Amino acid sequence: MTNDFIPVPAEAVYDIAELGRFAAARGWVPATSGNFSRRIDAETIAVTRSGADKGNLTAADIIAIRLADPIPAGVSAETPLHVARYRADASIGAIAHVHSVASTVLSRRYAKRGAVLVRDFEMLKSLDGFTTHAAEASIPVFANTQDTTALAKTVEKHLARKPGIPGYLLAGHGLYAWGVTSVAARRHLEGLEFLISCALEEGRLVR
Repeated sequence: MTNDFIPVPAEAVYDIAELGRFAAARGWVPATSGNFSRRIDAETIAVTRSGADKGNLTAADIIAIRLADPIPAGVSAETPLHVARYRADASIGAIAHVHSVASTVLSRRYAKRGAVLVRDFEMLKSLDGFTTHAAEASIPVFANTQDTTALAKTVEKHLARKPGIPGYLLAGHGLYAWGVTSVAARRHLEGLEFLISCALEEGRLVR
């Protein structure tokens, strides 16, 4: 059986479509950018197809793939990044990738530093593991490349050494965020976008 014949459960379609609408309503997935996925079971995920309007996703825009199988044609070119995260962390239930202005611009600014450090923001409590504003989080930033298979290996090698917040940035590209459920992934996406926007605005103010 090939990946193309794996049925996508209705609840997975619904959750991914909801993530897409949520991001689109905020202007985070312009044109056909961004991609979203959801775990179906331990061996299978559902992910958006390439070129789909993320604010108007239907069942035809989502494909199920097995984590152990070669990635089929037609899915997002960044599917290797999703697959690598699911393989590395069995607790992850959904992943969102967006191209907001704030994440795209800030990731370029901090590309050489390799991370964006945010501290003492109340919104840190939106991220799993943070219970107080009196904390700091380091959002990793990775150089962008079209070779997403190689990029996934770089990302996972770093995250294995420095596990931390549920997200990372690609320089000049955007934000990846995940959670144990699609609801948690959306919360982390929104929380990280807020923190990134604050960091960008603070950078403007101190100039």
